[in-house]
This record gives sequence, C-alpha cells and structure tokens, in this order.
Amino acid sequence: MVQEKGTISIHTENIFPIIKKFLYSDHEIFLRELVSNAVDAIQKAKRLVSLGQFQGELGEPLVQVKLDAEAKTITISDNGIGMTAEEIKKYINQVAFSGASEFLEKFKEAKDANEIIGQFGLGFYSAFMVADKVEIQTLSYQQGAEPARWICDGSTTFELSEGNRTERGTDIILYINEENKDFLENYKLQTILDKYAKFLPVPVQFGTKTESEPDGEDEEGKPKYKEVEKPNIINTVKPIWTKAPSELKDEDYLSFYKELYPFTEDPLFWIHLNVDYPFNLTGVLYFPKIKNDVEIQRNKIKLFSRQVFITDDVKDIVPEFLMLLHGVIDSPDIPLNVSRSFLQADGNVKKINTYITKKVADKLAELFKNDRKSYEEKWNDIGVFVKYGIVSEPKFAERAKDFVLLNNVKKDFFTLTEYREKVAPAQTDKDGNVVFLYSANADRQHSYISAAEKKGYDVLLLDGPLDNHFVSHLERDLEKTQIKRVDADVVEKLIDKDEKIESSLSEEQSKELETVFKEAITKPGMEVSVENLSADGLPVTVTMDEFMRRMKDMAAMGGGMNFYGSMPDRYKVAVNANHPLATKILAETNSDAQKALAQQAFDLALLAQGMLTGADLTAFVERSVKLI
Repeated sequence: MVQEKGTISIHTENIFPIIKKFLYSDHEIFLRELVSNAVDAIQKAKRLVSLGQFQGELGEPLVQVKLDAEAKTITISDNGIGMTAEEIKKYINQVAFSGASEFLEKFKEAKDANEIIGQFGLGFYSAFMVADKVEIQTLSYQQGAEPARWICDGSTTFELSEGNRTERGTDIILYINEENKDFLENYKLQTILDKYAKFLPVPVQFGTKTESEPDGEDEEGKPKYKEVEKPNIINTVKPIWTKAPSELKDEDYLSFYKELYPFTEDPLFWIHLNVDYPFNLTGVLYFPKIKNDVEIQRNKIKLFSRQVFITDDVKDIVPEFLMLLHGVIDSPDIPLNVSRSFLQADGNVKKINTYITKKVADKLAELFKNDRKSYEEKWNDIGVFVKYGIVSEPKFAERAKDFVLLNNVKKDFFTLTEYREKVAPAQTDKDGNVVFLYSANADRQHSYISAAEKKGYDVLLLDGPLDNHFVSHLERDLEKTQIKRVDADVVEKLIDKDEKIESSLSEEQSKELETVFKEAITKPGMEVSVENLSADGLPVTVTMDEFMRRMKDMAAMGGGMNFYGSMPDRYKVAVNANHPLATKILAETNSDAQKALAQQAFDLALLAQGMLTGADLTAFVERSVKLI
C-alpha cells in the first residue's frame, strides 16, 4: 500500500475542540462509543454471513479492551468486518458520513437489520477527548483486502498506510494524554465497562481474572482447589429483557433484580415490556418496597439502546409517578448520544411514556382482580405509586378508579365505590354531600376518632406523604363528596345534619363563660366560642379549619401554596356549654380560680392535638399535680 497523507473532511475549521468541550459532557463516554462500534462491526459480520455476502469463517465473536499503562495506551479490538483503506477514508475521514446508515440502506430488506448498534462517525472521534493520538489497525473481510493503518494526532491531518493486522477486524489504539491518565487504571476501566457494556450482545473481554476450580482431593479426602486464570468477560450477552416472558421463571426475574440492585429487598412484582409497533421497546420494570417514602430510590430505571447503557435519568421517557420504579428499558428508537431536547420533542418518546402508563395500569388492575387479598397486603407500597399517578397523570387516574384503595383506622380496605356505599347512610349532610372523615395520625388524633366512632362514623387513615394532594384530587373527582380530617371541627359540626342541640346555659352565662376563656387563653391565634355540644363530649376542643390546614400542609410540602404557608396559624377553640365543667367554672366565685380551670381545660384540648409543648406542658403538669 502506498503511504498517503491528507486532510480530514469536516465542516468546521477544527472539530476536536468541539468534541472535547461541547459534544460530549462526560469523558468516560469514549469507551462506550468505541466498544459499541466494535460490537457493531461484529454484528455486521454476522449479518453478512446470514445474507450469504461473506463466505469466510466467522469465528467466536469477541470485543477486547486492553490496557497498557506503561505504554499509556488503551486498545479496543474486534473480529468484525474490518475496513479497507477506502472505507477508512469514507467512514473515518468524512466525519459527517454515517457508515451504519449506508449499511442499513444497502441491506434494508434484511429482516434483522435493526440489530446494528451505533454508527461510525462522531462516535469514533470521542476518542480524542482522552487521547493525543489515535491509531487504527484494520483488515477487511473482503476477498484480497490488505491491512490498513490510520493515525491522527488530533489535528485535521491524518496518515494512511499499510497496516500490520493479519486477521479480520479492527484495533483502535488510544494514546492517552496526560490530563486523562486516570483512565490508565484497571479499576477505572472496569467500572466504566460495568456501567455501559454490562449487557452488550457480544462478549466483551477486559483482561483476565483468577478463579478457583476443583483439583481433586488431598490425602484426607478433602476437596482441593487450584487458581485458574480465565478471560474476564464483563457482560451478559442475553439479559432477560431480550427474552420472551414464556422463557423465564420468577427466579430469573428476581436474580436479575439482585444483579441490578445487590443490596435491595425483593420487589413486590414486575412488568415485562415488549412491543414492536408503533415503536420498539423491551424491558422489565420492578415495583420496589418503598414504605411510603417518595423521596428515595429515584434514578433507578436504566435506559438502554440495543443493550448499550445510555442513562438512568429517564424522567422524559417514564411518567413522573413511575420514577420510583426500578428496572431497565431498551429502545433502539432512542439514540446513544441522546439529548434532553430530543427526549422532550421526540414523538416515539411520548408514545413510550403513554405505553408504560397503560402497562402499569393493566398490571395493577390484573393484580387487584386476581388476588385482592395479596393486593391489599402490598397496598402500603403500591399505594404510593397509585396515589402519585392519580394526582399527576390524568389518563392513569381515570383507570386507577377501579383499583385505588382506601383503608380505615380499623385496617379494612375499600374501593371508592365500596366506601361511599358504606358511609353514605350515616355520613350524608343536610345538602346531600357524603362526607369522608380521615385521620392523618391515628395515635395523636385518637380522641377525635373515638368521638366520631361514638356517632357511628367511620374514619379513614390517610397518613402518607402524598395524601394531602390525594384528598384534594378525590374531592374534585368524586361527585357530591366532601373530605374532612377528623379534627377539622367539633364532631357535631363535622357533618352538618342541621340538628339543633339545646344549651343548658342562658345567653348571659354563655357570654360570661366566653369572657373567662378569652382572658385565660394567652396563646396567639385562638378564636374562642361557646358551642352547644353533647354533654358527654370534651369540655374544650381545639381545631383548625379543613381548608386552611390543607393549604398550609401543601405549602409545607412545596405545593405552591406559599401565601397560606406564610399566614399565622389560627385555631378555633370550642367551649362546650353543656359539659359539667362549664357549670363548675361559672359557679366559682374567684376569677383566678375560674381562669385556672379554663386554662386546664384548654391545655387538655391542646394536649389532645399534640400542641402542648415546652414551658406550657411543664406548667400543665405542675397544675395537674396540685389538682390531684
């Protein structure tokens, strides 16, 4: 071969500064690109054999990554189709030309042409992010082809000459520059390969590893072992998402889950994705045990393109409420060097998002229908996904009506329809609204729950991180339904049935009692009123209006209600005119004694709400001791 020198055909004065600074955000990507190209070359060779275009011996496909720290080189080798000198000039020197595109065009009638990974072109040039010089040694599969050598030092000039490769395939040799010498460490390369190449469809070898093998028995008959050096194959070439569900058992899915997340509890269940129209998508999504915590476990879904890892930031592909899932998604319709703007604008990505939402809804509906008891047992984990989906995804919310569950403080479960039918007889107000009562903390609000149950009311338990938003969504979605926390008002007014309770006090006595409590209560934000309540109820009840408390809770969670969050807390203090304590206070002739009794009753009400703390709690205890 005649030695040749020339200029790389590009459309900018120098592409290398662009590659190093702008085109790739992370230098480690170079290894993914070059290994993917090597796999691509082997896949092409397989394809040519199947089409009768290549008559030679294919051999065992293998990509090798070799590190020579002393020579400061990293070599990526394959036994794929190789290149002729002319192909190097076409595929490597003409940066804007895509070798894979031409190959696909030539063999577009082939059934499995979409198996080809990546493309020559800019992916190859990622090598210059870490190397001062890049060399190619290659030998084409074509009959009579001569080996070729290409070398470039990062300028727009190259040198093309006769190569020294004797077998079909390609070596890409990177001469690593000083600022990227950390890539000359075994551990660093192993980590990158584990990240990007762990499931590539062709074996990828990185050096060797030592394993113990049986070696007969010793004199005492105990087994002996010997150390054997073996190729270090870093990938599983046929991961479970590339197989049909009928080929797999539960153990296969669980084993794969442990491979992805070694220190995680077993998942609740999983969904196997497999669709080829109107887009291509495979994968397995797992529902993890998250115990009501929506702030953990994000970025656990890994996105692949034909088994090459791309990213674990999949928020534009997977609906927001399913970001808590674990697993893998693989789609050849998503390019390796995917950009945020591409994901947001691409039509296939939007279809994938919709498809995943539907598959999850189908799976949940199936689980609920086939084994409701098991579904209820898992609700503590499943409920987070379902409620998140309901408040954030209208299409999912419509389908979730059939399998979202409500559970009460007695730990009974109901669908929305079932629960409405259960409580409607006792919990319908004077305007025909069915009122759902709920507690956010069954222990702290026990006295309020007890009062509600004495009136024949049922109380739901809604104590999850999303339940404020979930409650508001239900109220908007359910016809003629109101939802109130059980401590939002005195029990007689939670469900207004227009029932009148007579007062045992005269109007003057009620005013006097109100005055005593207003003078005794110094805590800001307390609005005192004397109410005609049941004689067997509490002497004093402290409540916050349902609307105001809900807005404040949402503001605390960052729900865009900052106006309400900045407002001072205001509570209603309902003094029970019919409780014996009211008569006792009025019968007391000493005003200080009246205030002391009022203060004690008020502190009891605060204690029931968990609002009595610090010095006020200490004073209450000391006062209680004196009264004993």
